[in-house]
Amino acid sequence: MTDFMTDFMTDLETPENELQLTDLAPEDGRQSEAARAIQRGVTRMLIQQNTACMPEISLPNYRRADLVGITHKGELWIIEIKSGLADFQADKKWPEYLPYCDRFFFAVAPDFPVEKLPEDVGYIFADAYGAEIIRPAILQKLAAARRSILMRRLARIGGFRWTRSQK
Repeated sequence: MTDFMTDFMTDLETPENELQLTDLAPEDGRQSEAARAIQRGVTRMLIQQNTACMPEISLPNYRRADLVGITHKGELWIIEIKSGLADFQADKKWPEYLPYCDRFFFAVAPDFPVEKLPEDVGYIFADAYGAEIIRPAILQKLAAARRSILMRRLARIGGFRWTRSQK
C-alpha cells in the first residue's frame, strides 16, 4: 500500500465516511466471467440513459454493492448482479442494500428464471453488449441525510479511483 493510501485509510473517523481498499481498486478477481458480462451490459445501458455508475461500492453497513448508479435526477440505484440461480439463492444479504438506494434492481442474464426474483424489486436482462430494464424498480425515496452521506461517499470514491488511475 502506498503512503497516500495508508494516510487516506487511517484518516477516517466515522462508519459513514469509512472507505475500504476495495473502493479504491474494485477489481479483486471475485467476479465470474458471466457476472462481468452482465456488469458490462448494464454499464453500457446506464451510460446511454445518462446515469453515472461505479462498480463494487462499499456501503456504510459494510455490504458491497455490485453497481451503484446516479441518475440525472439524482436518484441512487443499486444493481445487484446475479450470474445464475445458484448465485441468487445463496445470497441472503441483498435486503441490506435497500436502505441505501432509491431503486433496487437485480441484473441477470436473459435465461434467468425471473419467477424466482422477489416481486417488489426491479430487474434487468443483460449480456456483454447491452441491457434492458424489464421490470422497473419501485421508487423508495432516501432520507435527505442518508442521500447526502451516500453522495459524498460516491464522490470521494470516484475521486480516489480517478487519482489512482492517473499513475
